[in-house]
Amino acid sequence: MFTQLNPPLPVFIVDKGKGLAMGVIDYGPEHHLIWVTALDDSGEIWCAPNPKVRMQGNWTMGRGKPETGCGGRGE
Repeated sequence: MFTQLNPPLPVFIVDKGKGLAMGVIDYGPEHHLIWVTALDDSGEIWCAPNPKVRMQGNWTMGRGKPETGCGGRGE
């Protein structure tokens, strides 16, 4: 199933950088969600697996900068 995100969500892709997630692909219970993301710096569009996706910081919402390491531990 493909779900278009409206509005797109600002995310950080580990090892790729900041971007806007435009959609999510769900292949079912045995798979990670796949985030279809346009990267800010290069304009490339990548399909990133859920463990590599972090929400960008949002001062208004009280959310700090994302941890960028594997497993969300800042490694």
